[in-house]
Amino acid sequence: MSITGKTAVAGVYEHPLRWAPHKTQYQIMAESARGALDDAGLTLKDVDGLFTSGVSGMGIVSLAEHLNLNPDYLDSNSIGGSSFVSHTAHAAAAIAAGYCTVGLILYGSKWSSDRFAIGTAGGGAGDPPDQHENSFGPTTVGAYALVAQRHMHEFGTTSEQLAEIAVVTRKHASLNPRAKFRDPISVEDVLKSRVVSSPLHLLDCCMISDGGGAIVVTSAERARDLRKKPVYIQGAAEACYHTSAGLRDLTDAAAKQSGPKALRRAGVTHQDIDMAMIYDSFTITVCVTLESLGFCGKGEGGAFVQNGRIGLGGELPINTDGGGLSSNHPGMRGIFLVIEATKQLRGECEDRQVPNCQLAFCHGTGGTLGLRHSGASLVLGV
Repeated sequence: MSITGKTAVAGVYEHPLRWAPHKTQYQIMAESARGALDDAGLTLKDVDGLFTSGVSGMGIVSLAEHLNLNPDYLDSNSIGGSSFVSHTAHAAAAIAAGYCTVGLILYGSKWSSDRFAIGTAGGGAGDPPDQHENSFGPTTVGAYALVAQRHMHEFGTTSEQLAEIAVVTRKHASLNPRAKFRDPISVEDVLKSRVVSSPLHLLDCCMISDGGGAIVVTSAERARDLRKKPVYIQGAAEACYHTSAGLRDLTDAAAKQSGPKALRRAGVTHQDIDMAMIYDSFTITVCVTLESLGFCGKGEGGAFVQNGRIGLGGELPINTDGGGLSSNHPGMRGIFLVIEATKQLRGECEDRQVPNCQLAFCHGTGGTLGLRHSGASLVLGV
């Protein structure tokens, strides 16, 4: 079933706090829900579809109780940081199929104030595949570093090229009043920051913050009568990659499967895209994702991100809010990709606005490149 142009993002809200020890996870989500619904000109009484991830067990039912909702449709699909990009597509499909009329997508996290170790802590028992690896002490950052090492070995990618991603993203963050890190950095600053897992430096890695957000999705017809300019959901796809019984190419990502499908379903090409929100857990994530999506050739990511191409005014501005590297990263960042893309398409980003933005591409990555991860791609337009 095609969802192209049948549904739209009608409201978005990004919680302003990056440090919220005085709030609960549900408070952050409830405040975000109120903000996104107000943005759309709707109320909780209009919501009949609820989508979330990052809550334990049957947390979505507890969240529904917290909001005093009795939705007709529930989706707590959890595929890591890409979950909320996926939820946006799932909400569109559910609305197009008649299962609900207004979908509310929520995320809230206190991983910073709760001192949750992300990226550097070893895993527990985990799923069955994890048990074969945990005895060797893998970490998330170690797995991404392995991908970076392999990319450098195969294609000659340099630390200076990866550092360009962090520098451009920080420049965008400097234009975003809500970004956590706004002071300018240089390539030299990235290379001088301490090595976390070779070849990745501290400034190659995303931050840990608190935060949350919300997205409201409804039919295109209804959205046209609401408060803000509709942002239409044009195409979507999702995928997962794993070790493939030891035959995986470390420099491939699930984006290779989901990206071309999302573009094809939207009926557009790479050249039509005005800006992109690319999950940036690490600088190498952006490099590999751009290649896998097809914005550049395999092994060309290092050169592609140089010379201002991914900055404001460049051929493909990315992560205009400052990304997970500089704005916020509360553990799973996919929801902020859709929020920023929506604001860009509505022309609401002020100093960081991409001129005449008509089509935006979002791609979320969940899990760990080099081991097991998900990918969710989304094309949005006005």
